[in-house]
Amino acid sequence: MSPPLSSYNARKTGEPCTKDFRIYLATGDELISPWHGVPLFPSAAKPHVVSMLVQIPRWSNVRLEIAKEEFLTPIRQAIQNDHLQYIPNIFPHKGYPWNYGCLPQTWQDPNLPDPHTQVPGDGGPLDVCELAGAVEKPGIIKQVKVLGAFAVLDNGQTDWKVIVVDVASPLTAMLHGIEDVETHMPGYLATMKEWFRVYKIPEGKGENVVAFGGGVEGEGLIISISFTLALITRCHGSWKKILAEPGMETKVSMSDIDIKDINLARQLQDESHSDRLQLADRTEVEKYHFLSPNWPLAASCPNRAMEV
Repeated sequence: MSPPLSSYNARKTGEPCTKDFRIYLATGDELISPWHGVPLFPSAAKPHVVSMLVQIPRWSNVRLEIAKEEFLTPIRQAIQNDHLQYIPNIFPHKGYPWNYGCLPQTWQDPNLPDPHTQVPGDGGPLDVCELAGAVEKPGIIKQVKVLGAFAVLDNGQTDWKVIVVDVASPLTAMLHGIEDVETHMPGYLATMKEWFRVYKIPEGKGENVVAFGGGVEGEGLIISISFTLALITRCHGSWKKILAEPGMETKVSMSDIDIKDINLARQLQDESHSDRLQLADRTEVEKYHFLSPNWPLAASCPNRAMEV
């Protein structure tokens, strides 16, 4: 049984939107790894309900990720070519159009071809798009109901996106599968797939490919709950394997910390939780990118974007 959601709390250190900023996770008085230490399945009786770590709240631009190689795998801002990374505004959207995060205790194996796309995994936990819940803060753990998934082929890697709904959302009672999303939120899924196809164009990169799903014909297919649960179980098994690898960092709680690390842990636990707005680079988060005159209806977009 998973700890109650109220027991999880985020502990911040460093200034937001700097290379030193980190969000650690604690449960009670114990520091844990948000990737390794949060149970994937909160209850064995509800295999379709899983834990989600919120990394990027809906309508946010600061691109946060799991620091997989760092002690206790905190959340940090992504860095590429020594520059802090931001999510571009693809008109008419602002940042991510959904709560974005990952499933703890999962791993997409980069050493093996994905059995459905034949392209290796991206080496990270499964990504999650949460449709209708409250706009959360980074580091929040929430329970979500699985609805489906689709695969994005990004730079020669398979990057699955699991579609979920917050169990606390009123929509949970209406959304029992991916077909219900189209009924109650028409156009949302098509926009989601198109957004993931083009969102890297403003960075000067090419379009992603929304892959075939589940062996069923049809480009960009969003696959069913049963397939998605099997995908989650497979990636959970891959995560278990990497924990046993020599040299893999597996410290996940205070009980695993060497005595020399105790002062660091106490310092993080004493860090006051700041609710300040992140001081993001205004030139990045206030800029809009126009990909085509009739986006998001266009089937194809140019390989460049107009900025304003």
